Amino acid sequence: MARTTKKPAKRAAPAARKAPARKAAAKPKAAKPAAKPASMIGALPAIVTLRHLAEWAGYNHGVPKQQATAMLSGFVSDIGRALKRGSKIRIPDLGILQVRVRPARPARKGRNPATGEEIMIKASRASKRVAFRPAKTLKESV
Repeated sequence: MARTTKKPAKRAAPAARKAPARKAAAKPKAAKPAAKPASMIGALPAIVTLRHLAEWAGYNHGVPKQQATAMLSGFVSDIGRALKRGSKIRIPDLGILQVRVRPARPARKGRNPATGEEIMIKASRASKRVAFRPAKTLKESV
């Protein structure tokens, strides 16, 4: 018996691909005004969060909500960075943000006013806190 081996069939060269048909230029659609956010309709929420502010800013300025949230979050982190470096932040019609430093106080003797007994008062460490002073226009508007 003679063995016959089958040779693999030659593949035909792939046919040239046609360029996809182009669609006719789409007519620009009229932009629908976005619906007002739910938090802007009716009574305001008891606590207004950064998310609410971003939602309102996005609606008022035609910016997507996610982008407005990212912008406001970046704004808050920039404020923190500036305060950390010791700068004051003045925002017109809102107020001034600044860091106030309370120096350390050494231990000292004091008296209990009820008994007159002398006591030692512990030393306190230096501390920092963020202080906000509202602008005159903000005080008047509230």
